[in-house]
Amino acid sequence: MLIGAHTSSKRLFEEAHKRQADLVQIFLSAPQSYKKPLPREDSDELRTSDLPVYVHAPYVMNPASPNNRIRIPSRKTLAYTMSAAEEIGALGVVIHGGHVGNDEDLSVGFKRWRKLLDSFESPVPLLIENTAGGKNAIARNLENYGPLWEEIGSYNVGVVLDTCHAWAAGEDLERAVVLLERLTGRVDLIHCNDSRDPHGSRRDRHANLGDGQIPESLILAVVRAADAPVVVETPNDGNAQAVDIAWLRERL
Repeated sequence: MLIGAHTSSKRLFEEAHKRQADLVQIFLSAPQSYKKPLPREDSDELRTSDLPVYVHAPYVMNPASPNNRIRIPSRKTLAYTMSAAEEIGALGVVIHGGHVGNDEDLSVGFKRWRKLLDSFESPVPLLIENTAGGKNAIARNLENYGPLWEEIGSYNVGVVLDTCHAWAAGEDLERAVVLLERLTGRVDLIHCNDSRDPHGSRRDRHANLGDGQIPESLILAVVRAADAPVVVETPNDGNAQAVDIAWLRERL
């Protein structure tokens, strides 16, 4: 099982070594911006290296938004991000599910997701991550992956399960992987994070493994059940993330 961390996008090999990480996840552009990713001087090196790389799309994007000034730039930025991810040989691009308007049915958002995927082509899988809060969120309730996959399951898409987000959303972590596999047939990546807040808090606040509110047994149960690559997105510097990676390895 490959275990790694979300790191700075600079000096990736050093960042991976510092954490004893099997893989890394990075941003290719500012997480709160629609700006197009800049070309990387190390694209060829990353593409031909043995270090697996995942890309996280900017947080600002919301492909399900009713607002054209958000939805259309989200589509364009994602297309740029997918192209840049292909240039470095990324194994996948992670994106949050987004949310619809306050007076809209979620089914509208599922259709907007299909339109998004019709707007570009990429050999890189697009991995949709569950989120912690928002009553109009596409992927807060894991059951929503069912109707979403009815719309987009035939595209090059996959699933990211974030343990902190699922815990904060009030989901049952013991059945989360089984549920997602039943609805989509897959879990491609685990974001393994503890939570600073209680179950069902709807707060997306990550904690280092063993320092938060999620029972150790539940964190390990998710990772074992998914049997997928793992990314820790835990707080503090590389030393703290190295401890988290070692924590997982020792218990698995």
